Amino acid sequence: VLFKTFLQNLVMSVAFKLVHDALVFVSPQLLKLLIAFVSDAEAFAWQGYLYSILLFLTAVLQSLCLQQYFNLCFQLGTNVRASLIAAIYKKVGMALATRKESTVGETVNLMSADAQRFMEMANFVHQLWSSPLQIIVSIIFLWGELGPSVLAGLAVMVLLIPINGFLVNKSKDVQVRNMKNKDERMKIMSEVLNGIKILKLFAWEPSFEKRINEIRACELKDLLKFSYLQSVSIFVFSCAPFLVSLASFAVYILVDENNVLDAQKAFTSISLFNVLRFPMAMLPLVLSSMVQVSPQEDCLICLSEPAHGAQICNEATFTWDVTLDIKPGSLVAVVGAVGSGKSSLISAMLGEMENIKGHINIQGSLAYVPQQAWIQNATLKDNILFGSELDEARYQKVIKACALLPDLELLPAGDQTEIGEKGINLSGGQKQRVSLARAVYNDADIYILDDPLSAVDAHVGKHLFEHVLGPKGLLQKKTRILVTHSISFLPQVDNIVVLVAGAVSEHGSYSTLLANRGAFAQFLNSYGSQEEGAAEETTAGTGNATGYRGHVCLEVLKAPRCDSLCPSPPHSISTQSTTSVKKAQEEPVKKGQKLIEKEAVETGRVKFSMYLQYLRAVGLGFSFCIAMSYVGDYAAYVGTNLWLSAWTDDAERYQNETYPVQQRDLRIGVFGALGVSQGESLFLFLATILSSHGAVQASRIVHEQLLSNILRVPMSFFDTTPTGRIVNRFAKDIFTVDETIPMSFRSWLNCFMGIISTLLMIALATPFFLVVIVPLGIFYYFVLRFYISTSRQLRRLDSVTRSPIYSHFGETVSGLPVIRAYGHQQRFLEQNEKTLDINQKTVHSWIVSNRWLAIRLEFVGSLVVFFSALLAVISKNSLGGGIVGLSISSALNVTQTLNWLVRVSSELETNIVAVERVHEYTKVKREAPWVTDKRPPHGWPSKGEIQFVDYKVRYRPELELVLLGITCNIGSTEKVGVVGRTGAGKSSLTNCLFRVLEAAGGKIIIDGLDIATIGLHDLRQNLTIIPQDPVLFTGTLRMNLDPFDQYTDEEVWKALELAHLKAYVQELPERLQHNVSEGGENLSVGQRQLVCLARALLRKAKILILDEATAAVDLETDHLIQTTIRSAFADCTVLTIAHRLHTIMDSNRVMVMHAGKIVEFDSPEKLLQKQSVFSAMAKDAGITNTETTTL
Repeated sequence: VLFKTFLQNLVMSVAFKLVHDALVFVSPQLLKLLIAFVSDAEAFAWQGYLYSILLFLTAVLQSLCLQQYFNLCFQLGTNVRASLIAAIYKKVGMALATRKESTVGETVNLMSADAQRFMEMANFVHQLWSSPLQIIVSIIFLWGELGPSVLAGLAVMVLLIPINGFLVNKSKDVQVRNMKNKDERMKIMSEVLNGIKILKLFAWEPSFEKRINEIRACELKDLLKFSYLQSVSIFVFSCAPFLVSLASFAVYILVDENNVLDAQKAFTSISLFNVLRFPMAMLPLVLSSMVQVSPQEDCLICLSEPAHGAQICNEATFTWDVTLDIKPGSLVAVVGAVGSGKSSLISAMLGEMENIKGHINIQGSLAYVPQQAWIQNATLKDNILFGSELDEARYQKVIKACALLPDLELLPAGDQTEIGEKGINLSGGQKQRVSLARAVYNDADIYILDDPLSAVDAHVGKHLFEHVLGPKGLLQKKTRILVTHSISFLPQVDNIVVLVAGAVSEHGSYSTLLANRGAFAQFLNSYGSQEEGAAEETTAGTGNATGYRGHVCLEVLKAPRCDSLCPSPPHSISTQSTTSVKKAQEEPVKKGQKLIEKEAVETGRVKFSMYLQYLRAVGLGFSFCIAMSYVGDYAAYVGTNLWLSAWTDDAERYQNETYPVQQRDLRIGVFGALGVSQGESLFLFLATILSSHGAVQASRIVHEQLLSNILRVPMSFFDTTPTGRIVNRFAKDIFTVDETIPMSFRSWLNCFMGIISTLLMIALATPFFLVVIVPLGIFYYFVLRFYISTSRQLRRLDSVTRSPIYSHFGETVSGLPVIRAYGHQQRFLEQNEKTLDINQKTVHSWIVSNRWLAIRLEFVGSLVVFFSALLAVISKNSLGGGIVGLSISSALNVTQTLNWLVRVSSELETNIVAVERVHEYTKVKREAPWVTDKRPPHGWPSKGEIQFVDYKVRYRPELELVLLGITCNIGSTEKVGVVGRTGAGKSSLTNCLFRVLEAAGGKIIIDGLDIATIGLHDLRQNLTIIPQDPVLFTGTLRMNLDPFDQYTDEEVWKALELAHLKAYVQELPERLQHNVSEGGENLSVGQRQLVCLARALLRKAKILILDEATAAVDLETDHLIQTTIRSAFADCTVLTIAHRLHTIMDSNRVMVMHAGKIVEFDSPEKLLQKQSVFSAMAKDAGITNTETTTL
């Protein structure tokens, strides 16, 4: 595939590579001539100068070709990466079958690390043919020098290949294992980040921290194995050239008395062996990079060919037969108990489930409002327009009908307010209304509404029904399919469909169904009485509509959440975005319009402290040992080469006599010993083994610090930081610390030592060279600084522009049904391509800057060669051939090393940025400690009395107060209902009890203990909450109920029984070990809610908080939950935050909140008798006195 797509690029790069490879072999031949010239006293001076200049020119030409070739390669790489990411996005984003098989974590991994690997592979693809070519050519030349004894050297090389093959295979296994671990870790990690609020409320962080650290430990064990294997293969490969030359020379001399090793032969051969070094080292690397890519290819291929006949519903609950015929322009209500298949019916209509037989025929365009609103990270207005053109009049009409006007007044920047990921700064009701407004604005033919009224207060629900959904609403001419739990609207719909256990039990109009006396009629009789009042009033005409419209303004947003976030640190990019330039001049962006600050890009040099930070993690003593072993390695290397030069000078000393045997053996012996200590050298081996140990140690420490801190930062951090950004730290940056940094450090040491030793050798041969080094060094340094600063900034931009690709992807996956229902796939594909292009721009600039640098540096290298040759020619008479050979063959070697040094330094610096970014998150301010010295007494709270004493709280330091000084007492085992319009501060109240928000003044006392004085876990483990949105984690059902295994199986079953889940769980094949999929997708929303109830029942704390827990449940389940709570928690203090007033009519007292204050606090009977805010709300909900409520 690659080949077909990028043919032209490949052909051109092959041409450049060929020229370069040819030139590589010219230098050793010139070197041979030069040595001959120096050894020959009669030669003419001009010959020497000519050779020097030719050497210089070949070097320059060689570098130009090579850079052109590299440029083409990298372009190929970026194109490959772009097409892959786009393809993955297109497939996963828009295919149905693949979505369930690969989790979001795996796919993000595919997009980040693995597409990157493909990109790197594309750069080396040509080595597959060029390496063997270079090897063959150099062997032919060597044959010319040394004759058949080359074969000895070759034999050594061939022997090394199977060894290497074995190593490559072993590392492949380790690598594959490790990828599994990594996916698993990222999966849990992204779940933890998505469900972080639940973890905090239940004090479950340690359990998850343990789970992640266990996986991490396996990962590091494999990483250590991998780096051991790597060090063995590095070690084998660094000995290769040396062993080869030792074998060849030894055989050459031993074979025949007359064979004398003179300077020409030795150094020409050595520089040819040096040429061999690169392709021999490259081949295995390219092969192993292919190896790393092959498992990914499998992944990608399985993604790009959707599985055949994948049946999505595992329990095959989808085998019911529904026959429905819906007339255009009618309003159809779908009712039924939890799990009766309402949401499945809707999925089927949207084509999200595969039907086994029969067909679904939909004529016209669709708009869809899901049960859990999906909100994009964009402005409120963009969320409603959803890619359509703006038609101001229609837009205003929609906003008014969806009761969003009062909210807009409260949002800091009206409809230009930016909304965080997943709509984090809107309340549940607002999200639902925005989602509804999006559908209404979209002006489709068919509206599919999955229970949009459950998340809003009763009176708002009424408003929405009247103005949007009902017979007089905006949508009166459209076909509407409404799943609902609220009975009061049923009399006004055209047709009602009742679902029972996945089949239509009856359907018809309200009056027909009542007359039929079927399941529906019984259902109504048991639950309807309290809502009849409401129904009558609504049918009687909209008498109270006018008075009621006045009320709407009370529906207050949780404005404080939307105010500006953490004041931006001085170096971050200023984030101001206003719609039009004019507007921008008139008014500064309102505080709080931007929720999510742009990712801060550090500028300037990476602080030296970061290197220290990393080395400290490795261990300073460790680092020192590693450096010392490298020094030893290079000392041996210089020694070897000097010895070789002395050996070649023997050729002249014993020109016409026979060569003394013991002298010969001594030469070979010492050469061998020095070489072994270098290549095979214990030194090098020691260095690599030590460094792999150190690196794994460092990885462990860095990840542990990052994880433990992220789990301990306050909630506000998660509200203001997109998950993608945190995930990026755990995926890309940890990967860099694990695999890339150790390699970079090693290569850097290698290059640095290599250059120093080469310059030393040249200076020993021709001391004048020292004069030249100084100006060259200065030039080199300037190029280096200039380049590194550019490259570093470009790399930083790259990682910052990369995050949006992943966040956009994650957002798309979670909103797939919505995007598909509206048919907006194309727009999202284009958006993805746009974000990708922005990232490609920075990547491309970075690549070009690399080429710029390489050309300048290789020029420095060519100058070094030129001067060493020139000086040798000038001081020809005082030099032996041996030492000249040594100096020039070293110089030829230095060009590439110089280039590498800069590349590696900048690599190292850009990779150290990962340490810097991780470090940034380990420094985020933590919340209060989990456990303090002051432990609450055992069995606290025993009574469950709660006192608020002039309690004030705000979401973030720079915001307004949300609770403006609350004082109240809640007695032991009292049942208190909390009501108030949206944003009155009801949820903030629960956040305060759990200290998710810390007090800004005043205190909360539970059973005589000020909760601010004890550790967070001591507090949170002793309270129980049933949260608003039910969050489940991947793992077994049992793990979701009891992550610490504190309870016996009987207790767990008891809790499930009380939560009415026992029957369901017993039918599952694995019962308690049933696997919950990512985000609990294989349970219905109602079932998830019941699982959360079971959690609370298992905890059995003295204080229970219900946060609108019954919003997503039908009346029957609601009834079950309420009864359970009444019986099971009779001796507990229960705080219920309610939307439906019925649920709290039997509480001991009702607390009515408004704008952060308590306006009324008394028993429901008393409140109903006098003219109170509460009685007005009750009248809206159709409640006149407490007796009428059966619940």
